[in-house]
Amino acid sequence: MDLHILEHRVRVLSLARRGLWLYTHPLLKLLFLPQRCRCKFFSLTETPEDYTIMLDEEGFKELPPSEFMQVADSTWLVLSVVSNGRAPSGCQATGVTKIARSVIAPLAEHHVSVLMLSTYQTDFVLVRERDLPVVIHTLAGEFDIYKEENGESIPVTCDDASNGFLKPKAATSPTLHPVQSPQNRFCILTVAPDTLPAIATMLIDVLFYSHSPPKEPSAGGQDLDSITFFAFSLIEGYISIVMDAETQKRFPSDLLLTSSSGELWRMVRIGGQPLGFDECGIVAQIAEPLAAVDISAYYISTFNFDHALVPEEGIIEVIQLLQKRQESGR
Repeated sequence: MDLHILEHRVRVLSLARRGLWLYTHPLLKLLFLPQRCRCKFFSLTETPEDYTIMLDEEGFKELPPSEFMQVADSTWLVLSVVSNGRAPSGCQATGVTKIARSVIAPLAEHHVSVLMLSTYQTDFVLVRERDLPVVIHTLAGEFDIYKEENGESIPVTCDDASNGFLKPKAATSPTLHPVQSPQNRFCILTVAPDTLPAIATMLIDVLFYSHSPPKEPSAGGQDLDSITFFAFSLIEGYISIVMDAETQKRFPSDLLLTSSSGELWRMVRIGGQPLGFDECGIVAQIAEPLAAVDISAYYISTFNFDHALVPEEGIIEVIQLLQKRQESGR
């Protein structure tokens, strides 16, 4: 398999709900007119707490600083695993568990913090730019690594990253975070870029005007009744959307494309308190046990919490598996 370090240099930020009005115009531009700002990597995820945005430097220029915006202090690079000469396509092929053993677990062992962004088309692993030497040394034995520059894939060797490489620290046990499972049933969808204008009004309504009061998480990792969650990404021309089944009913069904099975997904939400960007092993906490039993997961990191979507029929097994892991780790 090949590992590609994409050209995008990504910033990760949080927008407070009360300040969304200040960003309506630039967000509409990023959503529907990316060619106007030359943004090629844009992701917006709504959670009960805030809006998480991941976007490249061109897109970041569109967002004015304000008291409502928190920006992670690191610049993140985007990794993509390519098999047989091309990235996986379609949400049946996506899933962080597919790369759990080869990417996620080794990076966690070498204390590299990662963010995950699954899309309908593929999965992206985000690592901090300063960690790239460690990433290359850690994964070079498993992958042929390429760095994309000006549209070309340039081979990368360990020697290219030897300057600044740090030996891994002594192993420490990662924090086992509580998990919760809201009752929503989610859809993973895509739309053809030329049909995006046809659902623009509905997208605007859902993202900017369909607010409900945030629900407080239950104590002790128990189930939530439901959760506010909506994710939209526009990356290199490909669109990916995650919405709950009730929200999907508001859209014209003939324009929303999903896998042939049309399966629904349930969420596992990771973290009782906001997670830290410096913490390692959060994704591995979920991905490794699911990979061991061959359950696929669609994973979206946000500014405060992580979210894994698993096929609806497997949610009970997943919750039992993760709870057992927590109990054994105490």
